[in-house]
Amino acid sequence: MEIAVISGKGGTGKTSITASFATLGGDVVLADCDVDAANMYLLFNPVHDEESVFVSGHKAVIDYDLCTSCALCMNYCRFDAISEDRGRIVISEISCDGCFLCSRICPEKAITMVPDDKSRMYSGSFRKGRMVYGRLAPGEENSGKLVNAVREKAKQTAAQYGLETIIIDGPPGIGCPVISTISGVDRVVIVTEATRSALSDMERAVEVVRKFSIPAFVIINKFDLNESMSKEIEEWCAGNNVVVAGRLPFDRQITEAMIESKSINEYNPESETGKKLRVIWNKIVS
Repeated sequence: MEIAVISGKGGTGKTSITASFATLGGDVVLADCDVDAANMYLLFNPVHDEESVFVSGHKAVIDYDLCTSCALCMNYCRFDAISEDRGRIVISEISCDGCFLCSRICPEKAITMVPDDKSRMYSGSFRKGRMVYGRLAPGEENSGKLVNAVREKAKQTAAQYGLETIIIDGPPGIGCPVISTISGVDRVVIVTEATRSALSDMERAVEVVRKFSIPAFVIINKFDLNESMSKEIEEWCAGNNVVVAGRLPFDRQITEAMIESKSINEYNPESETGKKLRVIWNKIVS
């Protein structure tokens, strides 16, 4: 079974809840697909068995020994990544989309496409099974593609080690990385909080999940900070046939647990939050 945990916005407690899920049952494969800001490895300190290079794309580089500043590449670049500076052709690394056109049309063959290869994917073991995660280097692109690579490696790892459950810590939002995270999973858990903006983002996340016909569960985190807002979220879910798997209180012990590199269910399994998370997990997997 593959279970993806996502959130319409950042800061809802998604990763803390995912970490608890990873420590509630038997051995699992834990996949951190929040590749733009992967942090699950900080909590579980996995032992790396594999490290692989992820090529996210290419950037154009000019050989000025060959370039004659004819500006043909600048005239054809549809991304406005090429400009002229005091008679010299320059390429903006940020704006370059890596489409290869400039390198193909350059009459002097002065432009080379260099791979973006600073991103990495890691695989190894942690105290509750196996772990796979990707880290997209700053400025590199194709986070959705890296998410796909992480998920594929997680599936291979599950088959190799005979593990039945894959838990995915997804990115926030509803963009391409989220689509890559939830495609083909068995359950999606949407973590929200008791704020107006979180409700709006949750609604959008539910709409995306429904396009894939995947069962969705909502967890309202820190519900007691605004109980009237929490009630409004529950009413929206009831009116839209969305299952609220549970409500979690604001709990300072979660922060204390993270400082100790533990989930709340490892740090204090008999806490109110720990008990509620066990009930929620059983509801999701049943």
